[in-house]
Amino acid sequence: MKKIFKLTIMLTVLVLMGGIFSCTNLDETVYDTIPADEFGKKPAEINAIIAPIYKTLKSVFPGDVFLLSEATGDMAITPTRVGGDWWDGGVHMVLKLHTWHARNGLINGSWNACMSGITSCNQIYATIEGSEMDADLKAQTLAEIRGIRAFWYYILIDYFGNAPLVSDYESTDLPSMTDRQTLYNFVVSELNEIKDNLRADVTGESYGKFTQGAAYTLLAKMYLNAEVWTGTPNWQGVIDATDKVMSLDYIIEPNWKTNFEVNNEVSREIILPIAFGKDDGDNHIHKRTLHYLDPIALGMTVGTWNGVSAQPDYVKQFDDADNRKKGSFLIGPMIDPATGEVLITGHARPLNHTIDFNMIPGSLREGMWGEVHQEEGARCNKWVYEKGLANSDMENDFAIFRLADVYLMKAEALVRLGQNNSEATSLVNTIRERGFGDDSHNYTSVTLENVRMERRLELAWENANRQDLIRFGKFLEPGYLRPTASSPHLLLFPIPETAWETNNNLVQNPGYPSF
Repeated sequence: MKKIFKLTIMLTVLVLMGGIFSCTNLDETVYDTIPADEFGKKPAEINAIIAPIYKTLKSVFPGDVFLLSEATGDMAITPTRVGGDWWDGGVHMVLKLHTWHARNGLINGSWNACMSGITSCNQIYATIEGSEMDADLKAQTLAEIRGIRAFWYYILIDYFGNAPLVSDYESTDLPSMTDRQTLYNFVVSELNEIKDNLRADVTGESYGKFTQGAAYTLLAKMYLNAEVWTGTPNWQGVIDATDKVMSLDYIIEPNWKTNFEVNNEVSREIILPIAFGKDDGDNHIHKRTLHYLDPIALGMTVGTWNGVSAQPDYVKQFDDADNRKKGSFLIGPMIDPATGEVLITGHARPLNHTIDFNMIPGSLREGMWGEVHQEEGARCNKWVYEKGLANSDMENDFAIFRLADVYLMKAEALVRLGQNNSEATSLVNTIRERGFGDDSHNYTSVTLENVRMERRLELAWENANRQDLIRFGKFLEPGYLRPTASSPHLLLFPIPETAWETNNNLVQNPGYPSF
């Protein structure tokens, strides 16, 4: 009886938390109490309890985790604007110049996002594990939680390599560091253990959940990067995992933009989304990227920040015939619909988003880094801006995984193994043909470089850039505003100093000053 009473109290608290940390598309309902003998019989009740674990995914995009992926590589940049806007003590500059340190706020924010996500998973797992709900539903729910936890460890493995491995919420001991290989083995083991307990349907009911499709896609990601992360490649593992995903009811949407529409939950290409809504907010990519006056041209009433843009060389790799160029980047003059004329910035310049940046003479701060005019830089245009949007974040969901990526992962594995080039070519051409609208740019036989380039064209702004550059051996090469090669230790970010200050068991990654 004590156990049942305790469960009811804990669930009531967590349901109230679900009201605070609500997650759209999960049909959550806030209850005053959930009778213990009825708990687990209604999906909405379970959704309310586990909603906080899905809420943690909102830290992936478009915040610090996103910036570490796209701005340390060659995809995105947050330039310092004329007058010092977005200088922020150089926190964005060091990402581009590869001169970051253990006190960088964006690195610290990404570490905290991972740790907070893992803690939430462990907490709710402990509660569900001790409940008396239906056995099958309990197994599925616990598998979902372990899947999201595995995803957060996947980010830690990718960004930091070494991190504490914590799966016991009750423990009060400060955890020690766990090496990358052990973390890798843990994630792979977790995914293999849970995959058969997860739902396999591709429906409105499964949308927003960690499903079999998500588990196998995450397994494919682990195997795709196995050579970098463990020293031992597993390309066949990629093929096996992607084959499983492709056997499910996902499709390559005929219209590429369906994946990025305002109400993109209709997409059957999206495998694991971050479910955003206007009421609960957090998809602020429009604020992060658009100029202050862009909303006028786009038919919105939103305060924007004029920040992140695309790096010039990345935009220039797109063929003008590729619909993904215009679909990914906002370029050119922005027109005032009331006058038909180009909008004029507060610095009396036409609001014309150029691809190139031109550093203002006399503004250099470090190396080649200087201030640029407000309007310069191609802006993110991938997620459709909703006309009439007023003082709100965006509703468009972000696809952590989608089927196009799965196709390209399998193509890469086939090419690396020297197997079935005709299938690899077909997979790449399926994605390429959709982008161009016809088969006029199809390949007759794909190379590894073709696959790499197609990933860049298809996955701009989608948190793939840094990981792909590392896997293809290009992350350390000289790049835009960075004329010399980078040190190999920068393939991992430093363990944040603020994390060590709260847990002295943490050990700094090689190449950085020790704690």
